[in-house]
Amino acid sequence: MRRAISWAAVVVTALLLQSTVFARFELGGAKPDLVFLATIVLAFLEGPSSGALAGFVGGMAEDFLLNQPKGITALTLTLVGYSVGALRQYITTPSPLLPVGVVASASAAGIVFYGLVSFLLGQLEVGFGYLVRVAFLTGVYNAVLTPFLFPVIRRVAESSRATSPGGCP
Repeated sequence: MRRAISWAAVVVTALLLQSTVFARFELGGAKPDLVFLATIVLAFLEGPSSGALAGFVGGMAEDFLLNQPKGITALTLTLVGYSVGALRQYITTPSPLLPVGVVASASAAGIVFYGLVSFLLGQLEVGFGYLVRVAFLTGVYNAVLTPFLFPVIRRVAESSRATSPGGCP
């Protein structure tokens, strides 16, 4: 229960910061996507099932709060969270820059996937070139924010795993 509350707090905080403070920062039509960043970091730290769950909850919350087509963001973040979580088992030598690269590439891939699904459903209102540019810039934005947010999310994830002194969770 403690773990679910901690993860929900991370995702809700990311969504609120994204829709208020970071909504003003725009570069070439792209804005930082903190829900993507939080989902990717949680998946990187906790694994595929936790990443998929955080992605689904964050995606549905984003869809409803930002009045987007329902389910596309949830599908995208669920798949991104699961993929990043599954990828972590293949990482043999972690480096300090690895989370930055993972967040950048997974964010960009997620934005492109979101655009492709939106296109298939007739919801995409921009060209493919613009979509790729926004995906790249969102990946860069999230990569720049990762060194600041990764330690915070890691600390929350680790504290939610902590057990009591008696050994019982």
